[in-house]
Amino acid sequence: MHVDVKELKGNPGAQQTLSRTVPTPEGFAAVLVGVAEHSDLELDLRIESVHEGTLLSGTAHGRVTGECGRCLDPISYPLTVDVMQLFTWPEKAEGPEEGDDEDTRQVSEDLTIDLEPVLRDLMVSALPFQPVCREDCPGLCSQCGFRMEEDPGHAHEQLDPRWAALSGLAQELNDDSDENNSSSSPS
Repeated sequence: MHVDVKELKGNPGAQQTLSRTVPTPEGFAAVLVGVAEHSDLELDLRIESVHEGTLLSGTAHGRVTGECGRCLDPISYPLTVDVMQLFTWPEKAEGPEEGDDEDTRQVSEDLTIDLEPVLRDLMVSALPFQPVCREDCPGLCSQCGFRMEEDPGHAHEQLDPRWAALSGLAQELNDDSDENNSSSSPS
């Protein structure tokens, strides 16, 4: 996703528009959700020449797919991000630390700008850390994986681990008393 900006160099105020649908590159995803590779990514961008370089602005639209972080159901929804990025001309860069600044990037030596890293950063950072199919999704039972939506009252008896050894002792004592009672009963 390289865009030629040769015509904009040296013409502050000149601009070009970029409206196209491109296949989504690899890596536009987080752990559970993302914009699928090769799916449509719609770009509606304006590239404007400014004194320092070119200013990229506009929007990018994609379709997020993945699974709910609570119940693992498939989810899908549209995602639109606003794009605003300054690319400096190669001769305006001030040493290696300039390239480390996330607010500005550099126009390549062949006077093109690479849209992919900018779009990836914006789209991946807009993805939810914990995606859910709906806000009140009850998820799955942590003990057995049962779907909590099917029976909201589903629960397991939980013993405090500190009392677990005593539970085993109580069972032994009950078993011993049952044996004693059965052996002492008249036949």
